Formats: sequence, C-alpha cells, structure tokens
Amino acid sequence: MPPSRRDVLNYAASTALLLTSTSLSTAAEAAPAKPNIVVILVDDMGFSDLGCYGSEIPTPNIDALAAGGLRFTQFYNCARCSPSRASLLTGAYPHQAGLGHLENFVVPGSRGLHGKLEDRVVTLAEVLRPAGYHTSVVGKWHLGITHGVGPWQRGFDRSLVSPVGELYFPDQTTKNAQQLYLDGRKLPANAPEIGSGEWYSSNLFADWAAKFAHEAQARNKPFLIYLPFVAVHFPLMATPDEIARFRGHYTRNWDELREERLARQKALKIVGPEQRLPPRLPNTYDWEKLSPEERDHFDQIMAVYAADIAGMDRAVGRLVDALRQQGVLDNTLILLMSDNGGNAESGPDGTLEGGPAGSAHSKVFAGMNWATLENTPFQWFKHFTKEGGIATPLIAHWPKGIDPSLNGTLVHEPGHLVDVMPTLVEVAGASYPQTFNGHDIVAQQGRSFAPAFAGGALHRDGPLFWEHEGNRAIRDGNWKLVSRNQEAWELYDLTRDRSEQVNLAAQQPDRVLQMAERWTAWAAASDVDQWDDAFDTGHTRHRQNWGGFEVPRLPEASDRVESD
Repeated sequence: MPPSRRDVLNYAASTALLLTSTSLSTAAEAAPAKPNIVVILVDDMGFSDLGCYGSEIPTPNIDALAAGGLRFTQFYNCARCSPSRASLLTGAYPHQAGLGHLENFVVPGSRGLHGKLEDRVVTLAEVLRPAGYHTSVVGKWHLGITHGVGPWQRGFDRSLVSPVGELYFPDQTTKNAQQLYLDGRKLPANAPEIGSGEWYSSNLFADWAAKFAHEAQARNKPFLIYLPFVAVHFPLMATPDEIARFRGHYTRNWDELREERLARQKALKIVGPEQRLPPRLPNTYDWEKLSPEERDHFDQIMAVYAADIAGMDRAVGRLVDALRQQGVLDNTLILLMSDNGGNAESGPDGTLEGGPAGSAHSKVFAGMNWATLENTPFQWFKHFTKEGGIATPLIAHWPKGIDPSLNGTLVHEPGHLVDVMPTLVEVAGASYPQTFNGHDIVAQQGRSFAPAFAGGALHRDGPLFWEHEGNRAIRDGNWKLVSRNQEAWELYDLTRDRSEQVNLAAQQPDRVLQMAERWTAWAAASDVDQWDDAFDTGHTRHRQNWGGFEVPRLPEASDRVESD
C-alpha cells in the first residue's frame, strides 16, 4: 500500500530525529559561545494573524517562542516582498539595496529600481561569515536570481531557494512553482535531491534548515539560518487535514471576528485600551447581506488561509524541536516577522478557483475583506504605507541571551527591518564593513535592538522612512506623516491614534512641512526615484478601486508577469 499524505509529510521529521547522534551531542557540547541565529520571515502575514498577537488561528509553537522571549508591538517592514527582504538582509533601505520594487521591475537609469541586490550593500551572510558563522538560507529568495544574484553569490554557504516563492507542493501546477535552486544548481521541484514523496514546503524548508544547523555543528561553527517561508503568499495552499480543521469556522461576520481580535489584542496589551477599529473601506462587503453561498465561498477561502498559517506554525515547531534535540536551542536567537501586511489583491471577492480549495491545483487569494481582518486593528494593506501595510509582528527568543525575567513581555519602542543587521552584528561580535570586494558599502541605516534583551531602553537618533510605488511615510518619534501616491500628506499622533483615523495635518501645518522636508531629503540621499507612471511595466497601470480610491496593484494571476 502506498504511504498516505500524512506519512510522507512526516517523513522528514523522523529523519530529523536521526540527527541526535552521539557525535552530534559531542559537537553540541563543544559548540562555540557565539549565539546561533535563525531569522524567520513569513510572507504576506497580517499583523494580527498569530495567536500571541490576537488571532483566533491557533499558533502554539510561535506563541511558545513569544512566551519564552519578547514581542515587539511597533515593528515595521517595507510594505512589499522584495523591498522588505532586501532591507532585512542588508540593513539598508530597499532602494539603497537596489530593490525599491520587485525583482523584475527594472527601470533603466533609475537609482534604486534595479531588481537585484547591488554591490553597494552587504548581506547578513557576508557580514557574519567572516565572524566564523556557517551561513544558510532555505525558502523564498526573490532578490535577483533572474539577474545573476543568488544566495550562493551573496555569502551563503548552503542554500535551497525558490526564486520567487509561491511553492507549496512538488506537483503544483501554478506558475513560478516548478523549480528550486540547491546551492546554485537548478532543479525541478519534484527532484529526489529536494525531498521524498509529496512534501509540503513549510515542513520541507524547516527540515532543510535543521539539516544545515546540523552541518554547522559538525564543523563546530555557530550558524546563521535565514528561513523565508512562502506561506502565506498566494496561491494559498495547505494539507487537506489542516484545511478541514478550519472549514466552517469562518461563516461568522468578519466584523465580529475583527472586534474579537481587537479585544484579545487589548487583553494582551499589544494595543492600548483606547484603540478603536477603523471602518472597513467602502467597497468591502456587509456580511449580513451575503447569501449562504457567498458566505460559504468566503469560509472556504479563510479556511485555507488559516490552515496555511497553522501549517507554517507547525513547521516552526519542527525546527525548534530539532534544535532542541541537537542541544543548541538555548543559545539560538530566533527572530520571526512578516515582509508586509495582509494582502488585498484580488479585491473584495478574493479568488477561489480550481479544486479542491487549497490543493496543488487550486488558486486561492484571501482578498480584501479577509485582509481587513488580518491587519486588525489597522487599515489598508500590503503595497501601502499606512500601518496595515507596514506593521509586522516581531518575536525574539533566546534563552541564554534574553533576561528570563523578561520572558513574555512586550517591547513598545518602534523598530524596523533596518535594525536587524546592527542587532545581529552586535550579538555575533561581527564587524560591518565600509568596503567589501572593492566596493564602498552603504552605512547601516538602523540601530540595534539588542539592549531590549536585557530590559534596556531603545533610542533612535532620527526618523524611519518608507516609499513604495509613490506611497510615502516618515515616522519621527510618535508622529507619522503618510500619503498614498500623488495624494496629500496626512499627519497622525500614533500615541493616541495608531489606526490613523484622525488626520491632524490641517491643525499642524508646520509639523507637516518640517517632516515632509525631512522625507524629501532622505529620498534624495537614499536612491529613491520619484515615482512616475512612466515606470510602468504592466504592473502599476492595472488598477482596481479599493474603497473609493484608484490604487496601484498587480494584474490578476492570469496576466501577471511575475509574483509579488
């Protein structure tokens, strides 16, 4: 009898158990004092999608990391996939790294729209490898393989990567999902070198990460593992048993679910007691006016999304268990975050095609209504620089490096992906270079948040900045200035109004002018090209009315050039 899907999905777990050999235990006992580092990036996950950030979706493994470490409540990404990944890996703003937009968005003569990591920045791997680290990446790259820039060329000793993501199963038939690169060697997704049987990519990637950790220990080196999951990017997919757990759970009014998430966030102190929910954007749907068939349509979509989150959480648990069995978990710093907020692409209807829903041959997009839930308590979505587009959970877990008295506590000071590089440079005892391979290197743009591991305050000398597709923002202290492409600046006091509902621009024109001038100066100094419709390559000219505003979006999956 052939093995069941669950049998083959659990195959690698039994393999991971074999790593706990006597020789490995000996190597672990002699492991270097420098901490191991695992950086986990989730794709398109909203701010409130983890249990420890208010979700009804069970994420016990990630919640356990939060309970044994720190949660950051005001941490930020760069609003979009490739820009966030570039910023996370380099400590520079996206345009400085060459990826102000996606990998295939290349504008001749531009300063920051090159579609690949440039030589003027260094990656975490290029900085930590000279400090003695074994460096590896498993998951989604999307930083320039089509332009000759793969992880094997940017400091990673080992790599198993999908060029642009969207890969869940080896027999998947959707675009962009047929290939992987193993240490620079292009292979079909179903190649035996990748995995045996009908694997699920979240599990596959976690098990390869455990394998690379084992290799580092065998060489008596600390490790850096970058683990960018493809979950929960469209086309949303999960195993049938996981989807079945959630089927029927989302036949309730999404406004009620949103209120319940907010109540849990308040109880967890993720947000303050004064926080209110902004109204849904005008062209979202009133749940009470939907037919039973329409409600079932949306329940199917969100069941797949929730299963995708839960499956990713299980994979995190697999990796944590493997590190524990290898004897290295206590001295491993784990950081977990998301590359942007929830994704409203495909509009208020979402997408539910093929079948069964969530299988290797289906196409499921969560859509605008569920993205509004995912981003509770914020408004707007991926692409945009409102909080719904740029706010990310950040969890830090490090038993030997975080004061145990702080376990389960919150860090409320603002942070950003540019802060990851200086943090890891500090904890790893590495040196950030001024030049590398004959090139002048962009200075670090962030500051370390390592003082928070001992309960110290976090200070920042200047503002944080954003630009994507003409959507702009600057946060200076608790003040945030933000605008959509070609629209007027809006001003918010985030101490009282984190969900950006009371625009104070008219009352404080001097503050608006001062902050706008700082943003303009930053843009000029940071390789930010002025956004222009002339940059259009088939992406931004496709527009959809989200809430009464004409806003940039990608084409539908059927006519897309490439993933986002």
